[in-house]
Amino acid sequence: MTQDRQAGIAAERDDRDSFMRLLGGRASAIDASLPPIAFGAGWFFGGESIAIGGGAAVVVGALIAGWRLRGGARPLAVLISLLAVLFGALIALYTGDAADFFLPRLVTNALSALAWMISIAIRWPLLGVVVGTALGQARRWRRDPVLLRAYSRASWVWVGQYVVRLVVFIPLWLLGFTGALTIAQVVLTWPLVAVCVAASWWVMRRSLPPEHPGLRHPQS
Repeated sequence: MTQDRQAGIAAERDDRDSFMRLLGGRASAIDASLPPIAFGAGWFFGGESIAIGGGAAVVVGALIAGWRLRGGARPLAVLISLLAVLFGALIALYTGDAADFFLPRLVTNALSALAWMISIAIRWPLLGVVVGTALGQARRWRRDPVLLRAYSRASWVWVGQYVVRLVVFIPLWLLGFTGALTIAQVVLTWPLVAVCVAASWWVMRRSLPPEHPGLRHPQS
């Protein structure tokens, strides 16, 4: 194997590892799964009591928030996550329908899908914004038309992630299947995120020609 070929493989592996690390989000995905699990468990074992389920979800959400703050997480992000859990519990208590605990998640997934589609349309794909910012590239990645196109194509994978959740969640929510929503929340959080990250990386690599130096080296 030539020295240039070895360098190219090493650079691609470095790009892939950086991409996976930046977007994997395993901890945040797990954090997002635990309060719904607590809600579903509390609701079921509490005799289908929304108050018990909501209380369990808020307690778990508060414990996660405290743990993340202790670990140096950004206070605003932690507060938003906790408020989302509290908001879901209050909606379910107000409507008397346990499935409404998941309503904020439906809304956020719909808004996220819309935001990603708009970002692609205006040529500011959010995948490029996230990765480019994390790599300290400012706007340099946008001045590389090949890299911009790759980020745009790969961003559609993330749109698909949110659409998949909506396709599963909406019918279950309309039917009031709280237990099924709890299970779907678990399956469609970290496992789906892992698939999405891997698929978007594959699209990125397929969209970049062999001679392109990779994510870390935008070409103007």
